[in-house]
Amino acid sequence: MSSGQYSTVYNVLSLAIASLLFTALYLLLSQRQVAPRYRNAIVVSAIVCGIAAYHYFRIFANFQESYPAGATIDAAHVLSNVEFNEGYRYVDWFLTVPLLLVETVAVLALSRAASQRLLVRLVPAAALMIVLGYPGELTLETGPRVIWGVLSTLPFLYLLYVLFVGLTKALEGKSPQVRAQISNLRWILLASWGVYPIAYAFPLIGGDFFSGAGGFVLRQTGYSIADIVAKALFGILIYRLARTQSREEDPQVYGDGHDLQRVA
Repeated sequence: MSSGQYSTVYNVLSLAIASLLFTALYLLLSQRQVAPRYRNAIVVSAIVCGIAAYHYFRIFANFQESYPAGATIDAAHVLSNVEFNEGYRYVDWFLTVPLLLVETVAVLALSRAASQRLLVRLVPAAALMIVLGYPGELTLETGPRVIWGVLSTLPFLYLLYVLFVGLTKALEGKSPQVRAQISNLRWILLASWGVYPIAYAFPLIGGDFFSGAGGFVLRQTGYSIADIVAKALFGILIYRLARTQSREEDPQVYGDGHDLQRVA
């Protein structure tokens, strides 16, 4: 890996740590700005960002051990005897992807029965998607990678169906502004999740670039940016949605003009 490629991954991982860590802190400090029934969603969102930040610390340390500096600044970073462990990402996703869906349902403050109907469909499918994708990530052989990739795609498609069809049915009675923000949340998830199968397919494309250092840099960059969008940005949008609903339900308490008074 060239010094430029190393610096790219190094800086992107650093960006991910900062984005996720301070988004978690912001959400925890801001939860009192929303009505009590929406605060669980904000706390879960902060937990998601915190879990991700922790795993990015592990990835960052592992990356530095796997590709130590050369004799000079411009020297290549040669892979050491410490393997770069992609498993950190999958452990993170196994925990955070189901929680992303939990916070999405929690912020809607639906009835207990409606929430449970959505969660029993979303959470197992999300966990299954990650579990099925991991064996394919471990191999560079085309056949097994394709098989596990296809198997992982099936629960992914089911998740999209529930989010875009099943969730819509649960939004009756919500204001147009709330429905529009929920629509944005779903598209953010779709756009960010779409990065993962593309990066997963790099070894299948082959060639010196996609199977070598260039593909590694693109994969780590893509995964990191997608995580920032799907967790940090998504968490901010969850908070914004909770604020909108809080203002609609009680503008006297949660209107913008009363923010400073509540903080004091």
